[in-house]
Amino acid sequence: MTQPALAHATHLGRMYARSLTERPTVPSITTVIGMQSMDLDGWVGYMAANALAASPTLAEAVGRPDKMRPLVRASASAAADYREAAAARGDRVHFYAEQVSLRDLGREHRLDQAREALAAAQELRFAERFDEWWKGFGVVPLEPEVSVWNQTVGYAGTLDLVATIAGRLCLIDFKTKGTDRNGQIKAMDPKVVMQLVAGMKAEESLVDASTGTWQPWRYGQDPLLLAVAIGETEVLPMRANPEVLPAYWYKFCALRKLWERDAEAGRGPAPLLAVPPPTAFPAGGLAANTGPIPPTA
Repeated sequence: MTQPALAHATHLGRMYARSLTERPTVPSITTVIGMQSMDLDGWVGYMAANALAASPTLAEAVGRPDKMRPLVRASASAAADYREAAAARGDRVHFYAEQVSLRDLGREHRLDQAREALAAAQELRFAERFDEWWKGFGVVPLEPEVSVWNQTVGYAGTLDLVATIAGRLCLIDFKTKGTDRNGQIKAMDPKVVMQLVAGMKAEESLVDASTGTWQPWRYGQDPLLLAVAIGETEVLPMRANPEVLPAYWYKFCALRKLWERDAEAGRGPAPLLAVPPPTAFPAGGLAANTGPIPPTA
């Protein structure tokens, strides 16, 4: 996928600026959603154990610490390696989807290059399934990779695609997914609903990154919110249930508040102070906690 021109990697997560000459000021949609904690301990442990068990040199390393230690170190990074490989694959598939949209819009595109990159990684079946879905659903692209901004809540992001399908306006987020042992595409995380509703609630969309020109968001009025899972065996489009959108929007806004409080805490003074032994207390003893704790917002 094309890297959004105004997105920056920071110590506070991915953030967006208003133009190429300005500093980033608001978090990305995915950074906000990332404030929701996930317990991955079980998955990380499984990936490490599975990598160790699958090592072809495990048998000869048993009972030999000098041989076992490198295997343990390698298996410990199995989860991170898997995530990096999955992210790279997702970028290739998203880039292909973007080039298909640009081709249909009559704009400059690099579709051949995108297809070659998938073929080189032995991932061409993702492109084939995507092409089948694109043609079968009659997707008419309007805006691929469009950056959006919400000043009221304070966030920005980039939507994969605005399109029409059967005459209905759709905001679309693509997810590259693997397949299970039955050959079926794996389920998408419900958090994608937050991503879609945040896009729908945007207030502006980017016109020109170099000048920082934005325009009122034109596609937020009752669009169909689609999460489209792209796999090697099928493409599975899922609609965000309209009944849950208010709850997921409220949840997103709450996570945005949490991001802000987390950033404030990180900018403050040291959260823990060393305590000297009693004989070294200054006159009057240790200073007590001062000032009221503000109520929960």
